[in-house]
Amino acid sequence: MPTSATPAVERIARVLAGRQLSLNGEGSDPHAADKVDAAWRDHLEDAYAILHTLREPDAQMAQAGDVAVWRAMIGAVLERRPAA
Repeated sequence: MPTSATPAVERIARVLAGRQLSLNGEGSDPHAADKVDAAWRDHLEDAYAILHTLREPDAQMAQAGDVAVWRAMIGAVLERRPAA
C-alpha cells in the first residue's frame, strides 16, 4: 500500500491554507504555493480538529473497512499532537 511521506495533519493543514489563499479555492492568488508553504502551520489546530472529528467512522465508512484499524490510524496521529 502506498503511503505519504508528509504527515496527514500537515496535508490537511496545507489543504485548508490552499483553500483560503488559492484562486482554486476561496482565495485570489493563482500561484499560491509559496504562500501555502508559509501559512499551513497556521491551520494545524483546524487540521487536528478535523482528525478528532473523524476518529469515529460513520456507518458507510464502517461498512467499507475495519473500524478498529481506522480508529488506530487516526489515534496514532492524535497521540503525536504536541501539547498546547
